[in-house]
Amino acid sequence: MNQETIKRRLSTEERQSEIIRVAVDLAADKGVDSVTTQDMADAMHLTQGAIFRHFATKDDIWVAVIEWVRGRLMKVLDKAAADATDPLDAIERMFSAHITFVSKHPAIPRLLFSELLHKKNSKLRQLIEGIISGYEAKISGLLEAAKSQSLVPDDLDSQSAAVLYIGMIQGLVMQSNVFGGKRVLMQQALKTFPIFLHGIKIRS
Repeated sequence: MNQETIKRRLSTEERQSEIIRVAVDLAADKGVDSVTTQDMADAMHLTQGAIFRHFATKDDIWVAVIEWVRGRLMKVLDKAAADATDPLDAIERMFSAHITFVSKHPAIPRLLFSELLHKKNSKLRQLIEGIISGYEAKISGLLEAAKSQSLVPDDLDSQSAAVLYIGMIQGLVMQSNVFGGKRVLMQQALKTFPIFLHGIKIRS
């Protein structure tokens, strides 16, 4: 019995999960725009037909990947925030958890900010916009809570600070990709967050 026959015995959900995992791994190695369904099939020792039995189109695979990213990332962030002692501590824990998550899954920033994916599929763009907007809302809400505890100034623009927070992560990831080993993502993140925190905290 060959490997493909064995693999077909997996449930649809298991097969889809495997395809998603392979797509993420390939995106990390080759870049999102270069990954083909043939690449996915080759990595799984299947035919393209086997891939398309579980996803009608390549775009459907990327939609499933983005939904997987949303679920995993939000779970990581919620868990980090749950252990916090106050809203600013929650933001810092979420920042560290996000950087750790990206370090383990380097393809994720490429997926979220892939210009090709945004242009090709409006559903993908809406999903990605939803992830970023939801994330910004989490940070903005925590900053509003921080105001009530007198941890940040009452006149702090929470929405703009949340946008800055997201941009900080995006910039760190981009520089890490550009400079490679010259700039380790976590090391740079640990140096950067205190500057953000200094800018929003109430001066004692």
